[in-house]
Amino acid sequence: MFVFQNCTFQKCNTGVISDKTMSKTELEGFRNKIRAELDRTVDFWVKHSHDQEYGGFFTCLGKDGTPYDDLKYVWLQGRQVWMYCRLYRTVDRFRTPEILQAAKAGKKKLKPLFHSLVTTAPKRQCGPGMQNNQTDHVGLRTELHTERVKQLKLFSLNKEESGHPSEAVRVMDQIVHWVRVDPSGLGRPEMPGAVPLNAMAVPMMLLCLVDQLEEGRGELAEKYSELGQWCVQQILQHVQRDGTAILENVSKDGKELSGCQGRHQNPGHALEAGWFLLQYAVRHGDEGLKRTAIEKFMILPFHAGWDQQQGGLFYFLDVDGHCPTQLEWSMKLWWPHCEALIAFLMGYTETSDPRLLERFSQVYSYTFTHFPDSEHGEWFGYLNRKGEVELDFKGGPFKGFFHVPRCLYMCERLLDGLLGKPQAS
Repeated sequence: MFVFQNCTFQKCNTGVISDKTMSKTELEGFRNKIRAELDRTVDFWVKHSHDQEYGGFFTCLGKDGTPYDDLKYVWLQGRQVWMYCRLYRTVDRFRTPEILQAAKAGKKKLKPLFHSLVTTAPKRQCGPGMQNNQTDHVGLRTELHTERVKQLKLFSLNKEESGHPSEAVRVMDQIVHWVRVDPSGLGRPEMPGAVPLNAMAVPMMLLCLVDQLEEGRGELAEKYSELGQWCVQQILQHVQRDGTAILENVSKDGKELSGCQGRHQNPGHALEAGWFLLQYAVRHGDEGLKRTAIEKFMILPFHAGWDQQQGGLFYFLDVDGHCPTQLEWSMKLWWPHCEALIAFLMGYTETSDPRLLERFSQVYSYTFTHFPDSEHGEWFGYLNRKGEVELDFKGGPFKGFFHVPRCLYMCERLLDGLLGKPQAS
């Protein structure tokens, strides 16, 4: 890992000029702020989200942490268990009985939902996406997100408890079957006029799972080697228009689609894909993929997605400059900024390219002056274009204990590496 050295920024190809030198003191400042913010975020969810009566986690939390609905979104339950396990295993200050017991309680709450995935029945189906307090299934979220995080949760807990992740592997293999062979188990009817497409979210999620399964397990790295390569190639199909744009949806054979669907851009997704690809490239020693991850999936979408007038990253864009049809397109959401912080800091760690540290500093400045709630803790998730809080809840159908703590956790560890600080294994 690259250890900190002083560097002077020069004009980079995105037009930003800086003649300042990033000192060790400034990097320490980033690290200390991020560390403190991670502690506050964990404290918020530990304090407010644990359901002591029925188990699991409240996912609908208001500004001050008060639950405003007892619906528990399954994919956010799984993400919270995964995040607790990651913190417990790798960060000394979070290696507490409270964190571990909360993760185990979350596993217990979710365990019945795996029946449809680990059964030997010939027709396996996605599990329910929502529960109420009594564990009654009240809604079906027929998306791969739910199955992905349940698999992540199982793998982390199995690893924590020193068991072989056989159940997680079975779920993973079922997900791969849905993606590459037969999607009927997702419960979505295939409409005769629908155009088959390659949505970038799917290979991204699978590549993330491959990374998790390969972590410290050589036999699984070998088992999923071909799948990782397939995911990378599927993601690279989204580099379009002679390398000048990342498009969210392309055809199955990697061609641009017509209409709004084909012109759709999601800068946050592209940045997240960038650091997924970079991790894969570093692990496999692929210098060409490393360059592509940084130039095409980090610098390019950031340049297109940054609001030059108000600051922050647009949620959605139209590659031809038309007004996007999504009503929230100009909002500034928490998670794209989280992905940008991880991407640019990871990119700088691997390359020492000063452009990337400059971008990290730029995103850091916007993020930490707009999203954190200094009064109650955690982050607001939904700002308008001007950067004003539009929705003040801290947890909902899409925002839970995941993007913020994952970002802060990863950035703290990356900064520790740059500063030469020891890390817990």
